[in-house]
This record gives sequence, C-alpha cells and structure tokens, in this order.
Amino acid sequence: MIRGCWVARPKPWKVDDELWAVIEPLLPKAERRTRHPGRKRHPDRLVLQGILFVLHTGISREHLPQELGFGSGMTCWRRLAEWTEAGVWSQLHEVLLAKLRSANALDFSRAAVDGPHPRVKRGSKTGRSPVDRGRAGSKHHLITDATGIPLAATVTGGNRNDVTQLIPLLQAVPPVRGKRGRPRRRPDAVLADRGYDHDKYRRLVWGLGVKPLIARRGTEHGSGLGTQRWVVERAFAHLHWFRRLRIRWEIRDDIHEAFLTLGCALICWRRLISARQTAPVPHGL
Repeated sequence: MIRGCWVARPKPWKVDDELWAVIEPLLPKAERRTRHPGRKRHPDRLVLQGILFVLHTGISREHLPQELGFGSGMTCWRRLAEWTEAGVWSQLHEVLLAKLRSANALDFSRAAVDGPHPRVKRGSKTGRSPVDRGRAGSKHHLITDATGIPLAATVTGGNRNDVTQLIPLLQAVPPVRGKRGRPRRRPDAVLADRGYDHDKYRRLVWGLGVKPLIARRGTEHGSGLGTQRWVVERAFAHLHWFRRLRIRWEIRDDIHEAFLTLGCALICWRRLISARQTAPVPHGL
C-alpha cells in the first residue's frame, strides 16, 4: 500500500450495474407516444439514483441538486409514485430475500419484532403518541429474521398498540423462494418484548404455526430474550441511517411506506453482497 493514497468510496445512492440488473426488469415499461411525443423521458436509472439521494440525505425533493443529473425533484417524485403504484419496491424486496435464502443467509428459526416512533411532521396514518407527550406520530413496525434481515415493515399511527400489529407483520412476510420446494413464509418462532404481552395474540400466533416467545409484564427484568431480540433494534438503527426515515415529511402514507420498503431492500442488498464476500471458496479453485 502506498502511503498517502486512498480510494474514494462509492456514493451510497449510486446504482451499480449488478443492482440495476436486479431492479430494471421490475420497472414498468413506459411507451413513448408516436404523435406529439414531447420531451424524452429522463433515464430510469438516473431518476432512481435521485430517489436514493433523497432517501439517504433526507433532503427535500424540491432542493435536489440539478448538477447531479438525476432530473428535477418533481420528476423523481412522479417516478417514485408511479413505481410505488406498480408495486416495484415490494417486488424488489421479495427478489432480494429469495437471493439471500439461495445464498443460505436467511435464518427462519426465529424472528423478532419491534415498533419504535419516528418523528412526524405531517401526513396520514398518524395518531397521538403515548410516549411523546401526546404529539401526533407514526410507528414503524418491523419483523426480521434471526440475523436481523428485514422480512416486512408496516406503518401505523402512533396511538396503535404494538401488539395489534403482531399478526399483520407475520402475515406481511412474503413467500420467500430461493430453494427447491415450497416458499418459506413463517418463522419457527417469534420474539417480542413486553409490549406484545397478551394471551389472545399468543393464541393467534400459535394458530399461524409459529411459537410465540414474548416477555411477560410484571416479572423481573431479564427474560433472556434480549440476547436474541436485539437484532431487530440493530435493523432499525440501519434503517434510520436513511435520513428520510428519521423524520416523516410525506403527507401520503404510501410514499412513506415506499421509502421504508426501499430501505429494507437496500439493507437486504448489502447483506447479500456481504454474504457473497464471506462465502467459503470451494477446494481446488
């Protein structure tokens, strides 16, 4: 290594060829009009990088720097809404989960759930938060596998009790392919803190074929679940690296959920790259 030399890290919003090869087939095809075609459509790859720039930096779309070449903020917003309506982000998340399972990087032996409060400036799916002096807020609900890979995420008002989203979270896990046989949808067990302590929901979880491992209220602290459940808290920390998810600015809840699902997909992509880099090399190669 030469002293004084360093290699610039790629920008996190840059879409490389490998990631683009995964995303491009999922994007809806826009046919250009033959009569009065108007201005040529800005390239999808550049617009996607503009969306990722907003997600990573938290900048308002109106202030998207034009010199980056990603198009205007309104172009990025319209394309984001178009792709959200087409279900691109959930499809991308599902494809990446399948690739992770194919690489033996998913662990369905247990799952973990949690639901913290991001700050909210405006928008639907809000409610008076009991943990923020009654201010209007939203909740991010997340379920991860045993290693902290996001399996599904939802958004509700801040006044919704965590336990009410336990079953919707389990049902939101997509059918994960990647191996021969039937897709995997349910973990063997689900771990949760005392906020999910309710016998009714334990029975409902059992009804889905999942073992509930939920800490009980009124008992001494130290259920032992924290040694395994911390992965979901780490996953939330990774999600909040995306500045656009720290404070909710979007009025439309579907756009905010799109950013949340896109953040989960990017975490899956990074874990997939890491799994490939650490995979053992077969002997003789």
